[in-house]
Amino acid sequence: MHDIEPFFNWRHIYVSEEDERSPFFGRQYSEFEFSQTVYNYYIHPQWDDFGSRTLYLKVLLADYEEKYAIIEMIGEWNDAIENDIMELKREVLERFMDEGIYKFVLVAENVLNYHSDCKDYYEELYENVMEENGWVVCLNMPEQTQYDFRKASLNRYVELMALENWRTYKPFHLFKKIDGELMSRLKA
Repeated sequence: MHDIEPFFNWRHIYVSEEDERSPFFGRQYSEFEFSQTVYNYYIHPQWDDFGSRTLYLKVLLADYEEKYAIIEMIGEWNDAIENDIMELKREVLERFMDEGIYKFVLVAENVLNYHSDCKDYYEELYENVMEENGWVVCLNMPEQTQYDFRKASLNRYVELMALENWRTYKPFHLFKKIDGELMSRLKA
């Protein structure tokens, strides 16, 4: 796991630690000191801690004009013990919502498991973003993780999508592709 870095090809467009409106503004990173872990496995030091002991993230892009953010995640999404959705909502997503962002792409291909608890925070998040015509998409969540997510019926609140080559897109084009697909699903 320590070899998995957050996607860095958009850093010439956006750097979360340099964005005064980002929850991670001013963070400093080491390239050599591995201190964060998911259980007994060290992760790359570029991942951001937001209050969970098992789930980390990196804001790859926040576009305040178009009102969307792309966030990559790694680890175990554990609502049963860690209440990760509450931490994610309160510490990251709400901070962006305060800045006018209501569309979120959560790249979840490195989220290895999901453990459910209650749906309250998902319902609340769904209501918050829908009030502003927004949405939350989990992109490329692994099949076994999707199974547990669907079993808890959370795909009613967070859309699950797959797009194998998302890294080849420019951020705006990725956003437009996902937004367009969601709008066509709503019309159907």
